[in-house]
Amino acid sequence: MIKLVDLHKSYPMGKDFLHVLKGINLEIKEGEFVSIMGSSGSGKSTLLNILGLLDTHDKGEYYLNDLKIEKLDEKKAAMLRNKFLGFVFQSFNLISYKTAVENVSLPLYYKGVNRKDRQKLAMDYLDKVGLADWANHLPSELSGGQKQRVAIARALVTEPKLILADEPTGALDSVTGEQVMEILRGIHAEGMTILVITHEEDIAEQTERIVRLKDGLITSDEKVKKVVLNS
Repeated sequence: MIKLVDLHKSYPMGKDFLHVLKGINLEIKEGEFVSIMGSSGSGKSTLLNILGLLDTHDKGEYYLNDLKIEKLDEKKAAMLRNKFLGFVFQSFNLISYKTAVENVSLPLYYKGVNRKDRQKLAMDYLDKVGLADWANHLPSELSGGQKQRVAIARALVTEPKLILADEPTGALDSVTGEQVMEILRGIHAEGMTILVITHEEDIAEQTERIVRLKDGLITSDEKVKKVVLNS
């Protein structure tokens, strides 16, 4: 699903450059549930932006669904994002003047799906995250956890190959955050590939694999050990 080979990224800083990613090698297979952990400045947000086709790398290779990502203009990047990726953000990124069902159906509008089908699919996915009864409510009428569930429904509605979740529980209390992770675990159990960016150890431990970043390099990449309780 994702393959990175010696990936580098730098940003200009005055007369010099800030070398943020310093040779990332990473492979994520279809159906995996992976978290990327790192403190502020580790490079995890830069990596997410590159994986999400929101930024470009300087050197190295990036393959998404076996497609080599290089020299994309914004139109092509947007087309590939629409085809392959679903995004879940810490700040939800919902449109304040649109209802829950309108927010969820918006990606389908950009894919040219007719209004009736958009409405039906959006309602199906709101139902999937337990919010069908809140379909006609504005974001201002929803709790943080409900907003994030709307965001998850919006990410899923186009049936992407990969969900990129950037600190999906960062703006939520621990109980609500656990509810959001439960939804993500359920989606993964159905076969979805999910990549979670987080700085929270307890969130990362709910995925199957933890990749740790520090100073632009991967310092460890380990399977999560699941505790089996004896009955």
